[in-house]
Amino acid sequence: MFDVNSMYPISLSFAALLVVVGFIAGVINTLAGGGSNLTLPALMLMGLPADVANATNRLGVLMQSVTGAKDFDRNGKLARHDLLNILKPTLLGSLLGAVIAAFAPSEWLKPALLFAMVAMALVILIRPSVVAPPLGTEPHLMKDAPHARWTLFFAGVYGGFVQAGVGFILIAALAGSLRYDLVKTNAIKMVCTAALTMAALIVFIWQGLVAWVPGLILAVGTVLGAKIGVRIAIKASPKGLKWFLFIMTVAASVAALLKA
Repeated sequence: MFDVNSMYPISLSFAALLVVVGFIAGVINTLAGGGSNLTLPALMLMGLPADVANATNRLGVLMQSVTGAKDFDRNGKLARHDLLNILKPTLLGSLLGAVIAAFAPSEWLKPALLFAMVAMALVILIRPSVVAPPLGTEPHLMKDAPHARWTLFFAGVYGGFVQAGVGFILIAALAGSLRYDLVKTNAIKMVCTAALTMAALIVFIWQGLVAWVPGLILAVGTVLGAKIGVRIAIKASPKGLKWFLFIMTVAASVAALLKA
């Protein structure tokens, strides 16, 4: 049986692979989502079982999210005024999702990923305004959009259960329910992702599912990618961000279909 706490050699080539893949995933996750579709296979290529890779991947996601949130905030793109109310349902959902993931069969991860990605792709194709509000749209407060609590709770459950694709779910909740533009949506998304990832990590560490060495190496790449991703997000046009989100959603949907 695979022992995640044992010390095993990681070659320079695998370490380099994790940093490079982590960097690309960090950029993708900052601008849209779906970067875990790259990092999870990379971890499993090293021999980590699906549930261990799913848990270990959270280290990179956490570090990337904290870095991205700080950089967005430094550039005045993080809406702080309603952040705590947004975090509450997301965090509660994440705890539930992480508990489900820790005890559920690893085979459940693939159908969950497939359903979420295909659903998100259909939303963008049929109603793109859901995730890309028109310029000048005034965001809603949580107290004025009670349905947002349920969408954020679902995003948290999904993020706690399987990290891959959670960025798309959070974008749908934040842009669709609260009507933030894509830059501010991505900024809040990073905070939500950090919070739900931390909650999930606590459960996974308790279950002994985190492989620390590859996870921390991966985190080096995701942090660098997040810093570049924030710079791109701030300078990119809303139309460019929308198209990138669409392309990444389609790519993630194809990846989910291939894994099914």
